[in-house]
Amino acid sequence: METLIIEASSIECNEERREISGKIVPMGTGEIGNTNMGGVVFEAGSIDIADVSKIKLLSQHDIKKPVGRMIAAETREDGIYATFKLSRSTGGNDALIQAQEGLVSGLSVGAEVIASKPSRDGHIVVTAAKLKEVSLVTEPAFKSAQVLEIAAEENLPAEEIQPESEPIVEDTTQAEAPAVEAAAVEAARPTVAAAFTVKERVAPITSAQYLEANIKAAMGDDEARRTVRAADDSTSTNTGLTLPQHLNQFTTTTFTGRPAFEAVTRQALPAEGMSFTIPKLGTAPTVADTDEGAAPSETGMTSTYDTVTVNKFAGLNRISWELIDRSSPAFMDLLMTELRKSYEKATDAALIAAFTASGTAATGVAATAAGLQSFISVESAAAYKATGGNFANKLVASTDQWAAINGYVDGSSRPLYSAQGQTQNASGATVPTSVVGNVLGTSLIVDHNISVSGIVDESAFLVAPESVYVWESPTTQLRLNVLTSGELEVALYGYLAIGVLKGGVGVRRFNLA
Repeated sequence: METLIIEASSIECNEERREISGKIVPMGTGEIGNTNMGGVVFEAGSIDIADVSKIKLLSQHDIKKPVGRMIAAETREDGIYATFKLSRSTGGNDALIQAQEGLVSGLSVGAEVIASKPSRDGHIVVTAAKLKEVSLVTEPAFKSAQVLEIAAEENLPAEEIQPESEPIVEDTTQAEAPAVEAAAVEAARPTVAAAFTVKERVAPITSAQYLEANIKAAMGDDEARRTVRAADDSTSTNTGLTLPQHLNQFTTTTFTGRPAFEAVTRQALPAEGMSFTIPKLGTAPTVADTDEGAAPSETGMTSTYDTVTVNKFAGLNRISWELIDRSSPAFMDLLMTELRKSYEKATDAALIAAFTASGTAATGVAATAAGLQSFISVESAAAYKATGGNFANKLVASTDQWAAINGYVDGSSRPLYSAQGQTQNASGATVPTSVVGNVLGTSLIVDHNISVSGIVDESAFLVAPESVYVWESPTTQLRLNVLTSGELEVALYGYLAIGVLKGGVGVRRFNLA
C-alpha cells in the first residue's frame, strides 16, 4: 500500500470537550498537495465516507495506535470537515496533550484511491476514493485545510495522564479557553497531513497462504490485511498493472549430445582437402599345407581404397544490433548454445544415416524380447566373422526400442532388464532414468536422433566400433557485422567425414520380420 503524505490543516484548542474538529482535506478547489508521488488534487465529491462511526483517528497512521473515532463529517464546497471524539485511554490523552502543545499538529486522511487521472500539468487528479482512516501527524500537505477546534474536558482524569503533563493541560485550559472561537485560529497554524492509498499488487499466493493471511488479519495484523485486500482484487480488468514476471530461465525442447558417436572410433580430420582415401585389402595372400619339394601356395595380395568425403555442417542466425544491445545479456550465450545443439543433432543424424545406408541388414526377427535376443546373438557373431575379429558390442537403439527393452518380462511377468537385487533373470540392466545400459552383454546407447517410430527396421543398430570411423574438425564461430542493414550474422560450422569400413559388415541393422 503506497501512502501519500499531503499537506493539510492547522489545529486550535478548546478545553470544554474531548473533541477535535476541522477540515481534513480540500476537494473541488483545485489546490495541489505536494506528496511523495508528486502533486495531488481531489475533485469535488471524490472521497466517500461509507460509515462515519467506522472511521478511526490514529496516531501517525499506525493501525495499532488508535486514539479516537469520527463522530461527524460534513462535505462542503471546499472540502470535508469532520469531528473526532478522543479516547479516554493513555494514547488519547497523550494525543490531546501533544496537539495542544503543537507537537503533533496535523491531520492526515488515509484514502483508498478507486479512480484517478493525470492532469495536463503532470499531477494526479483523484476522481473517486474511499476514506479509510484519519491520523494525527506532524507534516503538512494542503495549506488551505484547517482544523477549527480541539476541545478538551475541563478536568482530565489524573490517572490517565502522564504526571509531568498535568500542569500543561491545566495551564492550557485556563489560558486558551476564552479564545476558542477566534483567537486560536489565527494564533496557531499547525499543519494537517492527508494521506491516501493505492491498492497494491502481490505475487500469486496459495490457498494456504491466503488462509494464514486471513487469520492474521482478523487478529489485527495490518500487513496481512493488505495482503488479503490485494489478493481479493481482480486482475482480469487491470492487466496493465499485473504484468507477469519475466524469468531468466530458458525453456527449450532441443536435445544436447550425440549418442551414436559413442559407438564408433573418432579421430581428428586431416588438415587439407574435401576428401581423402583409405587403403583396403582386395585379395589376401594365402598359406596352404605344402608337401616336400612342392611349390608353396601363391596368391598375390591386392588392395584398393575407399574414398571418404568431407562434409561441412553450418548454421547461421542474423540478428539486429538492437536485440544485442537492448536484450538480456544472456541472449548471445543462449543463441550459441542452441546453435551448438543443432550442430550436434545434424552430425549425429548424419552418422545414423551412414549406419542405414552402409550397414548390413540383419536377419528378420519379431518385435519381442525373443526377437531382440536373436538379433544380438546372431548378428554379433556374424559381425565378428565378417570383420575379421571386431566385436559388435555397441547397441544403438531408438527411444521406442529403449521403452520396449524396459518393458520386456519373462513368462512370470518378471522384468528381464530392470530387476533389482538377486534375480533369475540376468539378461542385463536398463532403467527409464538412464540412456545407457547393458543388454545381453552389449552396451546400450539410446539415441534420440533415430527418426523411425516403433520397433521397425533401422530402429536399432549393432555396431563394431573398429569398423566405423568419424573424422571431425573443431567447430568455428563467426560473427560478422552487416553494415548495410544494421545486423549481425552469427555462424557456427565444422567439418565431418564418416567412414563405414569393411563393406559395412561391422554395422548390423535391425530388421523386423
